[in-house]
Amino acid sequence: MRFKQKIIKLSLIDFNDDSFRITTRKNIDDLMASIDHVGMLTPPLLIEKKTGYKIVCGFRRIEACRRLGWDDLEARILGSDAKRLECIKCAITDNSLQRPLNLIEQSRSIHLLYGFIKDVKVLGKSLSIMGLPTNPSIIKKIKKLYHLPKFVQSGILSNTISLAMALELGRLQLEAGECLAKLFQTLTLSLNKQREILRLVKEISLREDISMLKVVENDNLQKILRNKNLDRNQKIREIRVYLKQWRFPVITAAEKEFEKHVKKLKLGSQVKLIPPDNFEGTTYTLKLFFKNLIEFQERKANVDALIKNPSLNKILDRRS
Repeated sequence: MRFKQKIIKLSLIDFNDDSFRITTRKNIDDLMASIDHVGMLTPPLLIEKKTGYKIVCGFRRIEACRRLGWDDLEARILGSDAKRLECIKCAITDNSLQRPLNLIEQSRSIHLLYGFIKDVKVLGKSLSIMGLPTNPSIIKKIKKLYHLPKFVQSGILSNTISLAMALELGRLQLEAGECLAKLFQTLTLSLNKQREILRLVKEISLREDISMLKVVENDNLQKILRNKNLDRNQKIREIRVYLKQWRFPVITAAEKEFEKHVKKLKLGSQVKLIPPDNFEGTTYTLKLFFKNLIEFQERKANVDALIKNPSLNKILDRRS
């Protein structure tokens, strides 16, 4: 692309036009220090407008100069007839050559290019030159991130929400997706726990015939989140327990009843009584832990005492 290099007034640059912005980075303290120390090493690229200039590359550099109190700077200037597609390619390349682009920056890049290149395979070839993903299925997934709510995008940037979970949240109603994204970020949940909570919220929503947003905004759940006496792990545990109790009230009641009677059995750490999955079957499992014959005989005595314990009858009679 042809451009001319000259000194221009910062006041003539439109700081509100983000048409070609790729970067998501906000902090420019390090950049300000560098520019203040050694000056601008790479002039930004601008395009002429009827009045002033639009930024193509160098948003952070220009903002750093503005904060440093500069009145003017040296820039590369494209004519007003410069093609938009070429400007987009320059913006993406300028960013991708400096560092690997994060998922949101990749989605912005793909979104801008997609306005001109609809064929995903052809788009992949252009992206490969810029060091971006070329697999058609990956391109389609990343492109969807551009349209996700800001809270979901910020979760991706903070590495608290994965690409897979972001896409799942994007399929929900806007308010519900945002509310869950905030919950996941606040508690910094693992992907498995995020999926578990999302599944429970969906199932409760269907079972109770209420919106997913109402499930997440439930007073009891919010009280757990606001409880200053609980640390993060305690909040996660209590929220999971609460949602399970809400989703499976019968199973939860059976679990509590079972645990009550098991305590009375006083099994110790070397004997485990395991109920059927979800208390739906009738077969219980008894595990004995021993290292030698003497310990095995001790376990046998434990079993003999267990058989005579009335609490065991209460557990087994539940299924009779």
